[in-house]
Amino acid sequence: MGGVTVPEADVAVAIQTDLVDRAVRAAAASGLEKSSRASRAGWLRALAEALTAHSDELVSTAHRETHLSTARLSGEVVRTATQLRFFADVIEEGSYLEVTLDRPDPTLIPPRPDLRRILRPLGVVAVFAASNFPFAFSVLGNDTASALAAGCPVVLKAHPGHPDLSRRVAEIARIALAAAGGPEDALVLVEGMDAGRALVRHPLVRAVGFTGSIRGGRALFDLACARPDPIPFYGELGSINPVVVTSAAIVEHGDALAARLAGSFTRDGGQYCTKPGLVFVPTGSVEFEDALGAAVSAAPGQRLLTAGMAEAFASSGSALAARDDVSVLAAGQDSDGTAPVVAAIDASGFLADPETFQQEHFGPLTLLVRYRGAAELDRALALLEGSLTGTLWHGSDEDPALLASLTNALARVAGRVLYNGWPTGVAIAWAQHHGGPWPASTASVHTSVGATAIRRFLTPLTYQDAPEAVLPEELQEGNPLRVPQRVDGLLRMPLPFPSGRARPR
Repeated sequence: MGGVTVPEADVAVAIQTDLVDRAVRAAAASGLEKSSRASRAGWLRALAEALTAHSDELVSTAHRETHLSTARLSGEVVRTATQLRFFADVIEEGSYLEVTLDRPDPTLIPPRPDLRRILRPLGVVAVFAASNFPFAFSVLGNDTASALAAGCPVVLKAHPGHPDLSRRVAEIARIALAAAGGPEDALVLVEGMDAGRALVRHPLVRAVGFTGSIRGGRALFDLACARPDPIPFYGELGSINPVVVTSAAIVEHGDALAARLAGSFTRDGGQYCTKPGLVFVPTGSVEFEDALGAAVSAAPGQRLLTAGMAEAFASSGSALAARDDVSVLAAGQDSDGTAPVVAAIDASGFLADPETFQQEHFGPLTLLVRYRGAAELDRALALLEGSLTGTLWHGSDEDPALLASLTNALARVAGRVLYNGWPTGVAIAWAQHHGGPWPASTASVHTSVGATAIRRFLTPLTYQDAPEAVLPEELQEGNPLRVPQRVDGLLRMPLPFPSGRARPR
């Protein structure tokens, strides 16, 4: 280059930028957004079948790269295939399109024209795979499934924690799409940090789905906002998932409550985004704490997903344990990896430094906060940051006013409030919400699990006085595809096709 030496790092960035550009342009040219709902539903089911057919091979690779158990990983393959089939059902049903028609009415002031509104695909979506769910939140995970269902091609940035698995799943997916008559470039894989940054900046990328750390997510979020044309960034970041335990719950559920808490926060090494990381318990709950300590002491260690995560967990856990106002109640066995830990602090200490005690420890650690009475608990709950979940353990005869008060406190900071259960485990359902106020997510009105996850990758378009020929079939007279519609303000549910099953096109 005329004698000018270009730093190797700059060359690497330029190469990654070029690879990303080709990947995005291939995805944009795939034609997925012009496909019918019926076609996309078929392709999603084909992806589910292909994933299931290669389960043994993929689980073996995932186990080698992530250290998660084969039983856990096999179940996750089933979950991932279920998600793909679920979104096929969602788009066949059709209500996600929010089809709305207003008939012309010249008598109104101002006169109303013929207005027909529908949701349509945004365009290419960048998806960043997560480390802790190498199937369900990775190459063919929730973000990918919902984006493809919406008609948006996906460029997937692989997670470095399971690169071989990511490449193989992408290869299987592309082959399955082509075999089913679909566009294989509807899913393209890229790798590397530089590729991730280039992906967020690419002018043809119209939205980003991210699951990961607050630090990494915030950096990419800022990039998305700093573009000349800012785009939506749907990030699922950190969450401590507070749990409130009442005195009546301690009495009624006893040792079983302690054992189930231990099982929840140590599950798969505590590497769940819904891990209960902060548990408010009444001061003086000695038997509960002893039972919890015994359960944790007997719990085996778990190798964390990556060496970096293990180092970060050890560092943050050590810093917490070294504080004068924190006591370590129990530590598990570390012969097989990172040992689980349960620590405790008085509510007065939490109130003095709430930010420190709400830092997420990605691994098997939970912190008990001992509160003295309702007033102190209320003050502590008022300082909570956003989380994916909030849990309330209560007695069967609990005061309704107390239940309502605690529910309101948790609902202020969580996207899902649950009772007498544990948040680890997120059902795939129409009513599911997996999101929450910052820092749990960057867009608390949206979810990354459940039917409405598809809404993130759709944008509304209204046709005014449009010729019938240009209208999508879902907006045409007679509702030929029989989708749910709102007409002149009234919701109309279509009669089923004679076969009993919706037949979209």
